[in-house]
Amino acid sequence: MSTFAKRERLLLADLLEAEGPDAPTLCEGWRARDLAAHVVVRERRPDAAGGILIKQLAPRLERVMAEFSAKPYEELIQLIRTGPPRFSPFALKQLDEMSNTIEYYVHTEDVRRAQPDWTPRELDPVFQDALWSRLERSARLMGRGVPTGLVLRRPDGQTAVAHRGTPVVTVTGTPSELLLFAYGRQSAAKVELEGEEDAITKLSATKQLGI
Repeated sequence: MSTFAKRERLLLADLLEAEGPDAPTLCEGWRARDLAAHVVVRERRPDAAGGILIKQLAPRLERVMAEFSAKPYEELIQLIRTGPPRFSPFALKQLDEMSNTIEYYVHTEDVRRAQPDWTPRELDPVFQDALWSRLERSARLMGRGVPTGLVLRRPDGQTAVAHRGTPVVTVTGTPSELLLFAYGRQSAAKVELEGEEDAITKLSATKQLGI
């Protein structure tokens, strides 16, 4: 596993263990146990994980998720820590780095920021740049369904267009916060929004951000 993906994976496993199976998360309807099951199924059951994106496969995904959610919580945590099995596409280092760095960063924050006493993490510039690189490539996918134009902007002025349209809302923040916003965690992301008031209200409330 690559450096960033491995680090975020272990952070998520430690956090899930510390908070316990019934801890809340930012994922609507999910407790920590559900999130842990999702992570394990995504890596270990590609026959079911397709249901994340393909509606026709969703019933199978729900059944497999229920099976894994019923496993001992400690077993789920250990499966996250040990990483993907050899047959998983995520066992390939490049794919692990490309996909799991974001996956585990976002889900770690899903658990952290759902707790009443959470505090922001200080992320090093190299990691922030890595997140920005991934966000630039995925911005249009994340913003394809939003009801306004959407521009993501770093404090240094670099921008990524997530959706073309008018009126335009510009969201400014560090790459890590912009990433959370783009993945549908608007209420938890520490960002500033500029644009028409009605457009900002629509964008803040939309559930069309993310995959």
